Amino acid sequence: MRAPTLEELAGEPAPGGHDPAAAHHAALAALRSRGPVHRVHVPGSGDVWLVVTHEAVRAALTDPRLRNDIRHSAGWETDGGHAVGRNMLQSDPPRHTRLRRLVAGHFTPGRIAGLLPGIEAMARELLAALPRTGTADLVSRYALPLPVTVICDLLGVPDGDRAAFHTWSNELVMPTGEETAAASAAALAGCLTELTAAKARTPDGSLLADLTTAGLEPGELLGMAFLLLVAGHETTVNLISATVHSLLTHPGQLALLRAGPALAGGAIEESLRFNSPVHAGAFRFAAAPLELAGTPVAAGDAVLVSLAAASRDPLAFPGPDRFDITRRPRGHLGFGHGVHHCLGAPLARAEATVALRLLLARHPALALAAGPAGLTWRTSTLLRGLTALPVRLG
Repeated sequence: MRAPTLEELAGEPAPGGHDPAAAHHAALAALRSRGPVHRVHVPGSGDVWLVVTHEAVRAALTDPRLRNDIRHSAGWETDGGHAVGRNMLQSDPPRHTRLRRLVAGHFTPGRIAGLLPGIEAMARELLAALPRTGTADLVSRYALPLPVTVICDLLGVPDGDRAAFHTWSNELVMPTGEETAAASAAALAGCLTELTAAKARTPDGSLLADLTTAGLEPGELLGMAFLLLVAGHETTVNLISATVHSLLTHPGQLALLRAGPALAGGAIEESLRFNSPVHAGAFRFAAAPLELAGTPVAAGDAVLVSLAAASRDPLAFPGPDRFDITRRPRGHLGFGHGVHHCLGAPLARAEATVALRLLLARHPALALAAGPAGLTWRTSTLLRGLTALPVRLG
C-alpha cells in the first residue's frame, strides 16, 4: 500500500486555485506543524521521506549518508532512458568534487561581474524589441531569452540549436509524460554529443570547448554539458517571471522598489525565499540506515528535501507568507545548501537583478494584463514556473 500524497497527509484537500504551488504551500505548512519528516507518495516517483522544516532540511542537505547517486536507491534498476550522461547533481564526492572543480572558476562572483556588461546589453536589446505600450508576454519575450542567450553564449551553443535545446530541457525538468520525456532526453543527448565532438575538432574558446580537453569520461562530458545548459537557464526563467509577478501583485512592495531601485537585489532574494522557483532539491538516497530529525530511514530509501517548505518556516522567517523585499532572508534555501549548493547562483542573481532593474526603469507603468484565472503555472517535483506572464507595458 502506497503512502498518502502530500494533500492527503495534510488532512484535507489543498485549496483550489490556478497556482498549484500555492496550494502546496498550505499543505506543506500543515505538515510542518506536525513534525519535520513525513512519509509521502510522489506521483511518478513512489514513496519518499519528505523533509519540511528549515532546520531538518539544512541538516539533510549536509548529511554524508544521503547520496545523490540513484544507484544507492533500493528500487533502482534502470534510468528509464531519461539520464543524459553523468552530471554533478547526480554524483557524490569524490566524483562530484572533481567535476565541480573543473567549472567552478567560471561562476565566481568576480567572473560574473565581468559578464555584467554583456548581460545588460542583452537585456536592453530584448527590451528595445518590446513595444513601449500595449501588452506582451514577459516570459517568451524577456524572462526566457535572456538567460538562454547568456548560458548558450557561455557554452558556445549555436543560435540555431537554442530553441530546440530549451524545448527538450523544459520537458525533462517539467515532464508532460513518460514518452515525451524519454524522447527529449534522447534528442538532447544526441545533439549535445554532436556539439561537444565539433568543439573537440575545432576549439572556439567556449566553455564546452575547454571541457573537451579536461580529461572527462564521455558520459561525464555529456552530463556536464547537459547540466550547465539546463540548470543555466530553466530556474532563472522562473525566478525572473515569478519576481515580476509577485511585485505586480504586491503594489506596496513595487512602490518601495520604484522609490529605491537599490532594493532590486533584496527583491530577488525575497523572491527566492517566497516563490521558491526550485521547489525541492534532487532526490537523495540513504546509503545506510539513519535517523532524520528522529525519524528512522532505511538504507535505500528516497529522501526529498522541500526547499519551499523550509523557506516558509516561521521559526526561520517571521511572517513567512508575507512578500517583503526589505526582509533580510538570511539562510533561505533557494539555491540549496551544502556541497550541492547551486554553482550558478552568482549568475542567476546577476541576470535576475539586471532584468528586474532595467524592466522597471523602461516601463514605469508596468502592470499585469491577466488575472489569476488567466495565468498557468507549471509545477513539477523540483520546479515551479509561469508558462506565460501577460503584462501591460504602458
